[in-house]
Amino acid sequence: MILASICVRAGSKGVPLKNIKMLNGNPLLFYTVECAKKSKLIDDIIISSDSEKMIEMGNNYGIKYSVARPPELATDGASKWDVFIHLIEEFEKISGKIVDYVVDLDVTVPLRLPEHIDGAINLMLNSTADVVITGYEPERNPYFNMMEVVENNFAKIVKKSEKPIVCRQDAPQVFSLTPAVYVIKKQALYDYKHWSDAKCLIFEIPRKNAIDIDTEFDFELVEYLMKKENE
Repeated sequence: MILASICVRAGSKGVPLKNIKMLNGNPLLFYTVECAKKSKLIDDIIISSDSEKMIEMGNNYGIKYSVARPPELATDGASKWDVFIHLIEEFEKISGKIVDYVVDLDVTVPLRLPEHIDGAINLMLNSTADVVITGYEPERNPYFNMMEVVENNFAKIVKKSEKPIVCRQDAPQVFSLTPAVYVIKKQALYDYKHWSDAKCLIFEIPRKNAIDIDTEFDFELVEYLMKKENE
């Protein structure tokens, strides 16, 4: 079965309590719940949180399953990989169902669409990948116009090719990741310590739908785009 996970913490440094902050008339959490419910491939949804208020809000929006996240999994430094293992094992206990894939939907990407969820799931189901991650074409390319500071404060290109790349179009294709959708094979959670060690595929989505709210500016930008769509 395919389980959607919505993981929300009470703590947030960039935007305080952003997971339930009002965005264009609804709490931020609302948009991810509604999007997940419109997916044609998700079988169940679970919310994982250290906040009773956020769990109650999810339940009010129709999420049947929830799990209280232990304090050690609710810190800034906690690995989400461990959060997934915890919520899957708890879900299997309370539901009696066996999970095959977990589809993590980050609440901070409210402009994702149901077809992005199902597209990423289909890519997983028709491949031998362990993880499918949403991504988009970035404004910068590490082979062309991104540099890192090295010894003596000098800077060099991040990914140096055999021949210097003189125009961006000649640079290898790269993607910026967005937490809009992460599809993970359950067994991969036990086989690898981090998703970057697994076999990964990218499911590309438009830049607009990939915006990840991490700052007040991001919040204002998403709200502007939502209001513009409704004009």
